[in-house]
Amino acid sequence: MYTQSMDTMGKDGDASPASAQPALRSAEDLQRQERFDARIDGGDFIEAKDWMPDDYRKTLLRQISQHAHSEIVGMLPEGNWVTRAPTLKRKAILLAKIQDEGGHGLYLYAAAETLGSSRDQLLDALHTGKAKYSSIFNYPTLTWADIGTIGWLVDGAAIMNQVPICRCSYAPYARAMIRVCREESFHQRQGYDSLLVMMQNGTAAQKAMVQDAVNRWWWPCLMMFGPHDADSTHSEQSMRWGIKRISNDDLRQKFVDATVQQAQVLGVTLPDPDLKWNEERQHFDFGTIAWDEFWRVVGGDGPCNSERLAMRVKAWDDGAWVRDAALAYAAKQHTEQQAA
Repeated sequence: MYTQSMDTMGKDGDASPASAQPALRSAEDLQRQERFDARIDGGDFIEAKDWMPDDYRKTLLRQISQHAHSEIVGMLPEGNWVTRAPTLKRKAILLAKIQDEGGHGLYLYAAAETLGSSRDQLLDALHTGKAKYSSIFNYPTLTWADIGTIGWLVDGAAIMNQVPICRCSYAPYARAMIRVCREESFHQRQGYDSLLVMMQNGTAAQKAMVQDAVNRWWWPCLMMFGPHDADSTHSEQSMRWGIKRISNDDLRQKFVDATVQQAQVLGVTLPDPDLKWNEERQHFDFGTIAWDEFWRVVGGDGPCNSERLAMRVKAWDDGAWVRDAALAYAAKQHTEQQAA
């Protein structure tokens, strides 16, 4: 769902490839590097069994695992509203969306495993706080309007981020993203529809609830695209490798331009007094993002950081018996096949 700030690990002290001490390489490795670079420059896809530089592998593993973690953690704020959805239709839609997100996480964990990391290693990194997930999920869902706003704004930002990844140079990731993006488009539409119903047919209190939700989620959504390009630790290299296709700032601008028109149809006001059309640039200008808040939330000090991580760890621990039973059954089946 969310590929925000793929380079935030650098903020926490993880050395970027550019800052690492280069290792001495053999002539064969140099030839492999040249062939790899030529394939990237030619727009080829890299498969799991193809040779790739260690830094390319590490960058992909960081990005894909963070993306997978974000899908899984992203189920939590919405799951909080399944039992309180206003109608059976909305309950069914929300359940389907949460199920999709769980599936997205599985696709992405599978893609990450092709890079040499096990599922247990990936989840251990999440549960111990070593791995990051999108900061957007560390904000609370206070009302039903938050669920629609997540669909409209958060999933809308996710689509803007993820569509270019369908052309990522790493083929397993690109293939997974094709289906993910199709399902994300449903998520965005259902969120917008939910808000539109309240804005067109709702009471004054419901309309105020929608506006309040938009006010709270707008700026965190702009943060989802990550730091400015000049402050992005890994972005330039990821662009060169074809992992990323569009820069953080360009994606953020595209999102703002598209969302302003949607907000006008919806009848809500985006909470930015500096938001205005720039005729010369042919884009909307917008205000300054509170980057101190962004880094604070990414660093673990957001409104729901501890709650989200605690819920994930609890779910993992509570499901241990299922994993143990599955392993025992598989072992039994293997033993019986060997004896036959």
